[in-house]
Amino acid sequence: MTASQAGFERRVLAALDAVPSRIPVIVGGCGTGRTFLLSRLRDRIGRSYCQSVDVERCATTPERFLHAVSSETPLLSMDATRTPATTREAFDALLAFVDTARAPGGAPATFLFDEFLELRTFESFPGLRHVLHDMLDALAHSGNRFVLTTRYVTRALRALRDGSPRFELMPIPPLAAGDVTEVLEPAFATGSVATEDLEYLGRAVQAITDGRAAYVCAIRDQIAALGGRAVDPISALTGLLSSDGALSNWCRFCYELRLHRARGYGALKAILDILAEEEALTLTEISQRLHRTPGSTKDYLSWLEDVDLVTARQKRYSFVDPLLRLWVRLHCRPTRPSDDDVVREVQRYALSRLPHPEPAPALAVAVGGDELPQADRKNWGIIEID
Repeated sequence: MTASQAGFERRVLAALDAVPSRIPVIVGGCGTGRTFLLSRLRDRIGRSYCQSVDVERCATTPERFLHAVSSETPLLSMDATRTPATTREAFDALLAFVDTARAPGGAPATFLFDEFLELRTFESFPGLRHVLHDMLDALAHSGNRFVLTTRYVTRALRALRDGSPRFELMPIPPLAAGDVTEVLEPAFATGSVATEDLEYLGRAVQAITDGRAAYVCAIRDQIAALGGRAVDPISALTGLLSSDGALSNWCRFCYELRLHRARGYGALKAILDILAEEEALTLTEISQRLHRTPGSTKDYLSWLEDVDLVTARQKRYSFVDPLLRLWVRLHCRPTRPSDDDVVREVQRYALSRLPHPEPAPALAVAVGGDELPQADRKNWGIIEID
């Protein structure tokens, strides 16, 4: 765990320990470390004092969700167990359970709800049109403690807009350059990399990953897998974004997941293709390239904003995640990209983001081995294409 992650964890615990306790709502995109944080909190609080619930995994019907949560709990329930007759009764029983459950000794219980917005799954059932509102209202008035997470920042803001002041929105901060350096260090043998080279590597990886924890860890693992060979962040990212690379598969998951949570699947993919070619574009520019009216294009863009795939700054639209934009450029096309395509696009992306104020060190980092001969050195960011 990095210093910034430890600091953020302390903020969450402080909110829980406040009198009265606040309810942290942790927001962050795919791969920012929300689930990892909940795992850490569960261990810090004590597994007999809290229950972790991955809503996305088990939100099927209200009855089955109630059974899944209440049958495997380490907590003590103060509510009589009975079989609900309707979906509304099942949901009400769930609300009663999270309100009356207690930790050992009668202490308040702590519930960790990962991806809590997936409770909207129940809105298609009779009598449950306002599931999210009802759930948040029940949590706000409960004597128990709660931590909520979601990858959908825009939807969380809308859900909490008129909610209780007990809820505290906490965006997960990106990893700073020093944090990235700390994550990368184990990939190298002791003493194999000069301190200044490792620090520059941390700044470079932070720039090309936007400080997203999952991306940084993937590059670290890729560097470790290249033990004994000269490595740099661009060659590592190139391998990860190949058709079968780990980051390529991860980006495909995030891309499809968010699109399937939005409306207008085909048109939204077309807009993402347009923004992958060029950003930031105005509504008019996008509508002209999409061959749709500005009104319908505005709707499509609002649906993309709803799942945090795009964002608007000064009325110009861009991807939220720059690395996902690179993946769309590479893989949302009729054929798989060639190795040369991946190298070219990754180099183009990296050179636009790498820090430039100080000269890059020579590419002489050998994992677990001696320094490369002078003739074998290259500058970072320069990749030869046969």
